[in-house]
Amino acid sequence: MTSRLDYAHAAPEGMKALGVAHSYVAASGLGKALIELAYLRVSQINGCAYCLDLHTRALISEGFTVEKLALVSVWREAEALFSERERAALAWAETVTRVAETGVPDEEFAAVSTQFSEKELADLTIAIGLMNAYNRIAISFRATPGAVKRAASHA
Repeated sequence: MTSRLDYAHAAPEGMKALGVAHSYVAASGLGKALIELAYLRVSQINGCAYCLDLHTRALISEGFTVEKLALVSVWREAEALFSERERAALAWAETVTRVAETGVPDEEFAAVSTQFSEKELADLTIAIGLMNAYNRIAISFRATPGAVKRAASHA
């Protein structure tokens, strides 16, 4: 995959603005592992190789097992590996990311609201929206995953 343009160089202030939102989410109190899990699921849905690489590595550093990581995309079938809070976050990430299809139904909101306070749910939704934005940027400009860069440098 060949990168189309260096978006951080082309629009540094725009990327800085997204970075401010990223910092807010990181400091929100949701916890790094939960945020990274939501980021990973959003990136799976959107097919963002760059972000899949990044967030998989982050979850490994947070102690996620290979088995759990391998089953994130089918978490409903592997629900025993995920806490109630993680399952609620994954379901919310899916319905919000697919908003044009789902309309984010009331029953989805009611379900996630049993696991998150209003502030936590707002913060989780900001995180999901932010990752959707990052995915669209990385996919549009063909950001090269770190693993691909490392493999190319060793070839």
